[in-house]
Amino acid sequence: MPYSAEISRANPSCVLFMIDQSFSMDDPFGGGESTDKKATAVADVINKLLQNLVIKCAKDEGVRDYYHIGVIGYGGQVGPAFGGELASKELVPISQIANSPARVEERTKKMPDATGELVEQTVKFPIWFDAITSGGTAMCKAMTQAKQILESWLTAHPDGYPPIVINITDGESTDGNPNEVAQAIKNLKSNHGEVLLFNIHLSSHQNPKIEFPESEAGLPDEYAIRLFQMSSVLPNSIKEIAHQEGYPVSTGARGFVFNADMTALINFLDIGTRPSNLR
Repeated sequence: MPYSAEISRANPSCVLFMIDQSFSMDDPFGGGESTDKKATAVADVINKLLQNLVIKCAKDEGVRDYYHIGVIGYGGQVGPAFGGELASKELVPISQIANSPARVEERTKKMPDATGELVEQTVKFPIWFDAITSGGTAMCKAMTQAKQILESWLTAHPDGYPPIVINITDGESTDGNPNEVAQAIKNLKSNHGEVLLFNIHLSSHQNPKIEFPESEAGLPDEYAIRLFQMSSVLPNSIKEIAHQEGYPVSTGARGFVFNADMTALINFLDIGTRPSNLR
């Protein structure tokens, strides 16, 4: 069965993030929920997700390389977006991510004390990826680079669990129509299934979000339809996780959210990258 293979150190999987770093990512999320810039919020969410993946791959003897992770930023420049020792690296094993944050910041967060009252505490927050914005939305160039990275990875790991690509953007591609290269990415495959391409559109306005649609019906414009067409149908394993989180996903539901707010972004990334079948 496709997408049912165990993920192991001998046969790891791959998660590749594509992050829009265009000028418009300096705008806040729509709906007035937050004054945080989209770029800053996405960087925080990605860094937290990387930290969680490290924790989930940690065993007594150390961090097991169940995953190879990459981040491509695209705006005025297109390329690998890790900082520090990992700068310029396209994909790195999760153990290297664990050992090589660009820096570790101290941040405050509210946590319950012994009585249940919320109090501010200082926590360590590792940073691998920074918020940077410039230029337009060079999605075609980023997709082409992602395809090349995945082709190399699949040649080296033909038995790996199919890679997952997650594209996070707030605007339409400014360097052409990315549909053709997106389809080429989805046609790539390991022995256990085709590459999964998911798309998250970030809200800039106070519009209702559309999560995991099964068809183009109800999508507001040509841009939303294009992102829907670029997105993979969810495999059963991910649909089951979505169901567990309360999403009524249908048989043909795709890995796509339009007008995502912060909550939708966090939930989608958790569902799309949650480790399963680890050995």
